[in-house]
Amino acid sequence: MSATTAAPATGVYNDKVVRQFAIMTVVWGVVGFSVGVIIAAQLAWPELNFGIEYLTYSRLRPLHTSAVIFAFGGSGLFATAYYVVQRTCQTQLFAPALASFTFWGWQAIIVLAAITYPLGYTQGREYAELIWPIDILVAVVWVAFAIVFFGTVGTRKVRHIYVANWFYGAFIIAVAMLHIVNNIQIPTSLTHSYSVYAGVQDAMVQWWYGHNAVGFFLTAAFLGMMYYFIPKQAERPVYSYRLSIVHFWALIFTYMWAGPHHLHYTALPDWAQSLGMVFSLILLAPSWGGMINGIMTLSGAWHKLRDDPILRFLIVSLSFYGMSTFEGPMMAIKTVNALSHYTDWTIGHVHSGALGWVGLVTMGSLYYLIPRLFGQKQMYSVKAIELHFWVATIGIVFYIAAMWIAGVTQGLMWRAVNPDGSLTYTFVESVKATYPFYVIRLLGGVLYLAGMCVMAWNVWKTATQGKVTPVAIPAPAHA
Repeated sequence: MSATTAAPATGVYNDKVVRQFAIMTVVWGVVGFSVGVIIAAQLAWPELNFGIEYLTYSRLRPLHTSAVIFAFGGSGLFATAYYVVQRTCQTQLFAPALASFTFWGWQAIIVLAAITYPLGYTQGREYAELIWPIDILVAVVWVAFAIVFFGTVGTRKVRHIYVANWFYGAFIIAVAMLHIVNNIQIPTSLTHSYSVYAGVQDAMVQWWYGHNAVGFFLTAAFLGMMYYFIPKQAERPVYSYRLSIVHFWALIFTYMWAGPHHLHYTALPDWAQSLGMVFSLILLAPSWGGMINGIMTLSGAWHKLRDDPILRFLIVSLSFYGMSTFEGPMMAIKTVNALSHYTDWTIGHVHSGALGWVGLVTMGSLYYLIPRLFGQKQMYSVKAIELHFWVATIGIVFYIAAMWIAGVTQGLMWRAVNPDGSLTYTFVESVKATYPFYVIRLLGGVLYLAGMCVMAWNVWKTATQGKVTPVAIPAPAHA
């Protein structure tokens, strides 16, 4: 520390775009979770769409998933990637005008999605519903993101590339490849197109994209976040740097092959289904390697969890990551999948990862970032962070427990047969049996949204009372 502080400054960090993305992460979090609560309520009480076509579940559901994944999660990733790459490379963002373009371009994409989905304009592809003109804009913004990020790494003032940047870099490259390949379309009008793939090939490409959107957008990228902000908040080095490198290469290689587990018992060739299952099981090892590495960073400093709610967000997010990445491979086993697939168990699994892992690690990272971006020593209210943590965590538990029970109930009822081979239960009976759990799921979602609203208030108070001050870039220690 003394070497760098004694050295002359070499300019200031470009934190304006980081602030913009950080604030919009919170805004889109409130919006995305609100839509989630609305559609959860509609599943319990369908009449809540009021007979308005634009408010039907089928139109709001893709709006919810896109708002949470790409608006909330994506903005959080842009913010943290731009912050982390500058600090770890000790240099300004490469091409600041291009960085600004990525902010406005990404917000434009989100607004266009919010307009087109309720109007019914969609490709009907999971996590890839955007119509083709917006897909092109996504590709343009993403290329700009890659130029800024890798340009910054390329102009770094330190020799070493910190491991968080490896994860961010892999995420940027993989998402570009996934998005472009899965969205090769033949347009028939401004709002409609046909995929160049057909039949089982179309399904395979879609779930190669769909699962790796989870693998790279929702996992690798947020692990980059974890590898920077947990050591920073804990004020301790990463438990094992060697493990972080092994974890990186094992994870990004294995993830690419796991997509076929979404297509068990379909027309996909059996060997491809089995390949997806095997790689999903292998995936357990690198996933848990990352979880253990993050949690063990607290070795010798466990007492900090008692007093530091930000660290609690980050560490508990890793617990959910470990749980989700154990559950996922188990659900990829064909015999387990025969019970779980098409049930709400899958919804519980997705949300233990999305709310527990992605949501909490993003919130914890933002609680670290926001005061520093607005010249404050800490958030306006530490007690509000504490309240947010407990409300959100209890909400997640309500949500995922309800969906696990509902899913297993559905799976068992659907496969039950009478001695004569007829089904024991009608589909409507399974819907009636799961109704109470839909109400509990709604309660969990309301609690999670309430926590996000507390965060929004806390961020607003911190930002309005703070003063933006440029942060000087220290010269490298060897200078």
